[in-house]
Amino acid sequence: MFKNKTLLILLFFFTSKTTFSQCAMCKAVVENGDISMAEGVNSGITYLMVFPYLLIGLLFFTIYRYNKKVNN
Repeated sequence: MFKNKTLLILLFFFTSKTTFSQCAMCKAVVENGDISMAEGVNSGITYLMVFPYLLIGLLFFTIYRYNKKVNN
């Protein structure tokens, strides 16, 4: 069951569409600028958004390993 959930999560993560990550203020700043600047802002926001998910995943993995170790 755990393998199926992990596979499903990885499938969703790697097959997601590219989305625009701009908040309203960021969009207003780059709206009249060139396209490469807007794409750079989108990439930067997406890059910064990944780290909280990695930290939460690491936390859950650590809890999982601890519980597995205690139960054995």
